[in-house]
Amino acid sequence: MTGCLWPCAAAAIATTTAAAMGSGTGRRGWWLFRSKVRCPEEVVRHSRDLLSCVLEDREACSNNHDPKREQKLTADVRKSIREMKCILYGNGDAEPVTEACTNLTKEFFKENTNTLRLLIVCLPYLDLETQKDVTQVIANLQRQKIDSMIIASDYLEANKDILDILMSGYDNMEIAIHYSTILRDCIRHQVAARYVLDSEHMKKFFDYIQLPDFNVASDAFRTFKELLTRHKSSAAEFFSRNYDWFFSEFNCKLLSSPNYIIRRQATQLLGNILLDRSNIPVMICYVSSKDNLIILMNLLREQSKAIQLDAFHVFKLFAANQDKPPEIVSILSANKSKLIRFLADFSLDKEDQQFEIDKAKVVAEITML
Repeated sequence: MTGCLWPCAAAAIATTTAAAMGSGTGRRGWWLFRSKVRCPEEVVRHSRDLLSCVLEDREACSNNHDPKREQKLTADVRKSIREMKCILYGNGDAEPVTEACTNLTKEFFKENTNTLRLLIVCLPYLDLETQKDVTQVIANLQRQKIDSMIIASDYLEANKDILDILMSGYDNMEIAIHYSTILRDCIRHQVAARYVLDSEHMKKFFDYIQLPDFNVASDAFRTFKELLTRHKSSAAEFFSRNYDWFFSEFNCKLLSSPNYIIRRQATQLLGNILLDRSNIPVMICYVSSKDNLIILMNLLREQSKAIQLDAFHVFKLFAANQDKPPEIVSILSANKSKLIRFLADFSLDKEDQQFEIDKAKVVAEITML
């Protein structure tokens, strides 16, 4: 068996769950595999005990493992996770029962039980189908309410290091997408999103987005976008505190990327950020930079109509700024005839009245320079 991932986290979980593991290493966990009908709380406890066995086996880091026991343990984990999924989502014959979902959620997030942490840390050791089931179970639990409160948010606030574990998944291609999916479900809660935004992890996204694996890179960008757009107030605070380094990286690694997909995604995201009313101070700062203007003018020259259109929505902010710095005015004036000629020929495949209005305003602003 291979070595353990995240040994510190594994050790912490093993310590907190040791009392529930039964006595004696020789017969450890034998009772976990008995088949019986379980209530929702028992399903969670059973899953927790099984996952603790998985982690303890990995902690042992022994080559003298029992393949049959390992196979049985893996099968029982799969079955137990499926039971949780069935309770939360229902099956083909019945809808989920509210009381059962509530009881399962309470037990799952019960203080000092670490069920979520166990699932995340053990995820690399589970088979693909079980990994998919885990992501679906966690996604559902992030939305479950107890007395009108989403208790997953409180759990994450008290266990923010789980977000560090999830971010580390981008360094393991086999689990990167699963961890990224779980991370996006976690940052539905503002407390979790704020933690990631304020961490050093944000700088790593610029590298993850350029990973050679297209699926992982795209997934990283999706999480990156979610962090910057879901919680308006937290994102605005992030931009105000990190403007210089963030947009320097954004311009250099994303807008100027040789990869078409990255350029397109980044240009669209930039427009979403700057056109959001929550980010007006950031927008004013961005459109006051000649370097930013040059980048956007180059994007207007792209062959891709999609990139041109997204770039135009940002470029119009430079033109509409009534307090243009002299260097912005100078660049626009020097390129006036080219810009007016370009905009005269710039059209969409489908009629868009708002686009035509915006274009006319941009032409009028440039003409007056």
